[in-house]
Amino acid sequence: MDSSSSPAQSTSLPDSVQVKSNQKSIPRALSKAQERKAVQYVEDTFMDITSSYKKRSEPSMTRLPTLTSYLDAMHNLLAFILRIPPVDPSTALRTTFLLRLTGDVMNSVTGYPPSVDGLRLLVDFLDDLDQAWVAVLRSQAWDPTTGEGVDLIIPVDEIQPGTTPIQSSPMSQTERTRLRSLFVTGTAGLEEWLMGSDLGGGDWEKVPERAGVLQEFNDLFSSALVELGCEAGMSNDSVEEVSLP
Repeated sequence: MDSSSSPAQSTSLPDSVQVKSNQKSIPRALSKAQERKAVQYVEDTFMDITSSYKKRSEPSMTRLPTLTSYLDAMHNLLAFILRIPPVDPSTALRTTFLLRLTGDVMNSVTGYPPSVDGLRLLVDFLDDLDQAWVAVLRSQAWDPTTGEGVDLIIPVDEIQPGTTPIQSSPMSQTERTRLRSLFVTGTAGLEEWLMGSDLGGGDWEKVPERAGVLQEFNDLFSSALVELGCEAGMSNDSVEEVSLP
């Protein structure tokens, strides 16, 4: 994920990313106060995006009249959610919000008319979301600089005997099953959306740049699906490819 396109938000959260071997701080779960702030911010943002989305057909009444503006708003929210440290009990909060964001995006994108530029941005966004899920499935922290997950590093000399060990619970089987369902049904919905538009016919695939976008569209969530397959004995073979006439 390009950190320049998904700036961090201002709500105070501890830095969960441990990327330097000499880093002094130990990753911590959110405090109760920080969790309340984070939950309130995310809930308010979801509500604002949903309200604006419902008014998308009235440009003068909404700040999200286009697919591009919607994806920008969701990109910012995604960046914020990924700052929640994968340290129990905060781990579950990150997973819950990311599942909600994924469902909202897959259901809402099709409410906008597709365009070549919009499709390019959509593929880029979903690729970022794919990498985000890889990090979550691996119980990794998120490094906004590199746009990928990093392992939590806890210096041995800073672990205090007798204290509660720092843990990061993996996603449950139910959560993994739900996520895979969102990927498969969401991709199918996007296929129908594209096929039902003016972009679904003619010589669309014959233009190299556009054909490249379509190939990426066929590979949506491939990395996260591999992770799900490794963990749950599943593969991405059942995900249908988009094929335009």
